[in-house]
Amino acid sequence: MSFDPTRIELEPIEKASQDELQALQLQRLKWTLDYAYYNVPMYRRKFDEAGVHPTDLKSLEDIRLFPYTTKQDLRDAYPFDSFAVPMRDVVRVHASSGTTGKPTVVGYTQGDIDRWANIMARSIRAAGGSSGDKVHVSYGYGLFTGGLGAHYGAERLGCTVIPMSGGQTEKQVQLIRDFEPDIIMVTPSYCLNIADEFERQGVDPASCSLRVGIFGAEPWTNAMREEIETRLGIDAVDIYGLSEVIGPGVAQECIETKDGPTIWEDYFYPEIVDVESLEPLPDGEEGELVFTSLIKEAMPIIRYRTRDLTRLLPGTARTMRRMDKITGRSDDMMIIRGVNVFPSQIEEMILKVAGLSPHYQLEITREGNLDHLTVNVETREADCSDALREQMAKELQHHIKSLVGVSTRVSVQDIESIPRSLGKAQRVVDKRQL
Repeated sequence: MSFDPTRIELEPIEKASQDELQALQLQRLKWTLDYAYYNVPMYRRKFDEAGVHPTDLKSLEDIRLFPYTTKQDLRDAYPFDSFAVPMRDVVRVHASSGTTGKPTVVGYTQGDIDRWANIMARSIRAAGGSSGDKVHVSYGYGLFTGGLGAHYGAERLGCTVIPMSGGQTEKQVQLIRDFEPDIIMVTPSYCLNIADEFERQGVDPASCSLRVGIFGAEPWTNAMREEIETRLGIDAVDIYGLSEVIGPGVAQECIETKDGPTIWEDYFYPEIVDVESLEPLPDGEEGELVFTSLIKEAMPIIRYRTRDLTRLLPGTARTMRRMDKITGRSDDMMIIRGVNVFPSQIEEMILKVAGLSPHYQLEITREGNLDHLTVNVETREADCSDALREQMAKELQHHIKSLVGVSTRVSVQDIESIPRSLGKAQRVVDKRQL
C-alpha cells in the first residue's frame, strides 16, 4: 500500500486560497438561491414563510437566514414538484428506496450529469485512481445513485469500468480474480462479504490485484478500515454522498492523508448545526451535517438536513474543508434506558475483541417497561467452543458497558448466521413495535 501524491495533477480550485474559494462559493450561492426561488414553488413558499429573499444573502454567513429542507419536504413534493426545470430538460431520475415512506426523487439535467461525472472523476483521482485503471463497481445500479455515479466518474477519468453491481458474491470473486481490477467501489460491509468468499474458496484476499477500495453508502469505523486493509492488502478510503444532494462524490477522502473526506466545496456548501436548536455551530464542533448545492440545475437543494452526525475540519490535502467520520445519524440513534447509542460505537467495540468477526446485527426488544439491546455477532472460527464464545461475549459486554455506557446481551453465533447485505447493511432490528 504505497502511493506517490506528486503524480496527482490537481484542478486549480483544489489548491486555491481560502479567499478565492469563498468568493466562488458566494457567487454560486447567490445564483442558487435566486434560481431556486424563481423556479421551484416549494422554495418560493418556504422563503416567503420565513420572510427572506435571495437578495438578503450578502455574505456566506447569511445562509443561516434561509429555511432548512428536510426529507419530508421532498416527499411532499413527490414525484417532480421539487424540480426547477421542465421534464423535457430532465435526462435522468434517481430515487431513494422509500422504505420509511414515499421515496425522495431527484432529477438531473445533462449539465448536472456532466458535473457529477467530473466530481466523481475528481473523487476517484483523490483516492489514488488514474486513467487506465480497471474499476470494479459493486454498488447497486438502478434508482440508487451509487452504481451509475461511480460508473460515470470512472469513465470520465479514463478508467475501464467493470459494472458488476451488488450480489452474486461468488461471481464477484471470480471476476476480481480473472479481470484483475485495480480499484473496487462498494459498501464496506459487502467488501467484507467478498473477503469472506475469497477465504471460503481457499484464496487469500490479499493476493488479489486490488490496490484501492473506495467505500461509502454507510458509516464505518477506522477499526473496520484496518480490518479491510489488512485482509485485502489495499488502501481503504471513504467516499460520502447522498442522492438528495447529488449522489456519491459530495466528499472524498484523499489517499495521501486518509484523514476524513474532503468536501468539494466548489459544488456544495456545508454547515454543521446543533441537533436540538438547529443553530449553526463553528467548525470543529459535532452536530448535524447540512448541505446547500451551489450549481445544480434540475433540483437545487437549500440547507438540506442530512441527519448525519459529524464535524467540519480544516483542509489538509486540499484547500477545502474535511468532514470527520460519520458517528451516526440523528434518526438512527438508539436510546437504550436513557443512553444514546449508535451502531458505529458497537462496531468499534466488536472489532476490539479477537475472535469476533465484523458481521453483526443489533436487536432491540422491550420486556415490561425496559428496553434491551442484544448484540448478535459472528465468531471467526468454525469450531469455536462454548467456553470461548462465553469469554468473548463477556469481553464485548465489558467494552460496551465501559465505553458506551449501556448493558447489553451478546450472542456469539456461528459463521454466516447473520444475514448478509448486498448493499447497505441492516444493522438494527427494532422489535419493540412487533
